[in-house]
Amino acid sequence: MATETIRTCDEHELFSGDRCPACETRGTQLLSGERRRQLSKYMSGALRHFPEDAGLDLDERGWTDYDALVAAVDEKYVWADESHVEGVIATDPKGRFERTDADDDGKNGRVRAAYGHSVGVTLEPSEAPVPDELFHGTAPKDVGSIRNEGLRPMSRQQVHLSADRKTAVSVGRRHADDPIVFAVDAAAMLADGHRIAKRGSQTYTTDRVPPDYLERVSDDPNS
Repeated sequence: MATETIRTCDEHELFSGDRCPACETRGTQLLSGERRRQLSKYMSGALRHFPEDAGLDLDERGWTDYDALVAAVDEKYVWADESHVEGVIATDPKGRFERTDADDDGKNGRVRAAYGHSVGVTLEPSEAPVPDELFHGTAPKDVGSIRNEGLRPMSRQQVHLSADRKTAVSVGRRHADDPIVFAVDAAAMLADGHRIAKRGSQTYTTDRVPPDYLERVSDDPNS
């Protein structure tokens, strides 16, 4: 699916798509879908995987100065500036980014990736409620190892889970055209002392999912 444009409405500010959801005006284009995808991918990578290469210094919770991220983006792309960074953060459909408010010293606050790190950071516990059942989409070639060993973080710090099958299928398609979906008994995991945290708007993370909490389900999200 093509990435939506980012546009600005004079009355309701930033939005994704062709028309402002509040007033239906078209507004002014800030970023094309292709440039939005490109910039979001770079920002995610810089905050999750290669901060040093981007000139960023992350603290133990994954935060860095917002102005430092803007400077990194400005150096990477001649066409990008602070308004584009702000637009990507504000309209991200999965809540991949978190930003603090500006402080009294005139700094523009801090920013971090909400989840998905491969570098060593420790995110604070989340108090958001967790559904009784979560889902994970994967490639068919991984089914055997998942049944034997459960879900493991692999190159990331934690396992990523989705709240519904449709999202899990979409995630699984990053790895295969015909993804397999597993249901995760999140309620049982929590009851047994495993920690699951909501990160962003659609993603849940955990250290690992043992095979006893997994069940392969229909790959059709509408079934």
